[in-house]
Amino acid sequence: MKRRSPVQTLALYGSLFIGVFFSCIPLFWLVRSSLMTLPELYIYPPLLWSHTVRWQNFADAMTVVNFPLFIQNTVTILIPVMLGTLITSALAAYGFARIRFPYKNIWFALVISSLLLPYAVTMIPTFIGWARLNAIDTFYPLWVPAWFGGGAFNIFLLRQFFLSIPNEIEDAAVLDGAGHFAIFWRIMLPLVRPGLIVIGIFTFLNVWNDFLNPLLYLNDDKKFTVALGLMTFKGTYSTDWHLLMAGSAIVVIPPIIVFFIGQRYFLESATLSGMKL
Repeated sequence: MKRRSPVQTLALYGSLFIGVFFSCIPLFWLVRSSLMTLPELYIYPPLLWSHTVRWQNFADAMTVVNFPLFIQNTVTILIPVMLGTLITSALAAYGFARIRFPYKNIWFALVISSLLLPYAVTMIPTFIGWARLNAIDTFYPLWVPAWFGGGAFNIFLLRQFFLSIPNEIEDAAVLDGAGHFAIFWRIMLPLVRPGLIVIGIFTFLNVWNDFLNPLLYLNDDKKFTVALGLMTFKGTYSTDWHLLMAGSAIVVIPPIIVFFIGQRYFLESATLSGMKL
């Protein structure tokens, strides 16, 4: 590779630093606001940092509203969504990548074409369908769809992983008498672990941060998720902004931890999934 000059290296790291700096401003503002008192938030010009750091805001945010219940509801939805997404998307991707059946490419094209449909187009018909099933104000609309394919993008990503696996591995397993399910479970899944981890991370972030779907289907505040529960800090005539910021800071901690734990799999996934198209 061509060696960069000192000027090019300085420009590269300088641009990266500027990008990281502006990306971290919202997070800094969130943490800064979560440690202030309510009067300090209304001071103009805004304070860069609180004169009296108030850690009590985090404890108050957990008690003013039933935050532990919101976390429990979110986890109750998250676990079946994670399992359904990983299992069904892996099965569908394996079928499209390694099994021959009539019109396979046409079916796969139809699956991918579903990505072209905006959510706003399917939102109302889906809501009407769940309403006719008397499933409004239940968790079923939030996790049952994950067990029907796991999402077109996830199928596409895992299909690329399965296509990158040499056929000789599968042929050797067939000679040993293994069927499709044994090959899928014992051989293929361990080889596509980076892709499964990436899909798991994306699924966790989508469910944890999802606001629109719980807003559509949940009416009882005892069933609210963390994203929807944050709105309970807003009152009709006033809002406890310092507690809202503290609650938001608590909510962003798990996604940050999950992302930093699994970040190395993003690059590995992008590299391996593009080996064979």
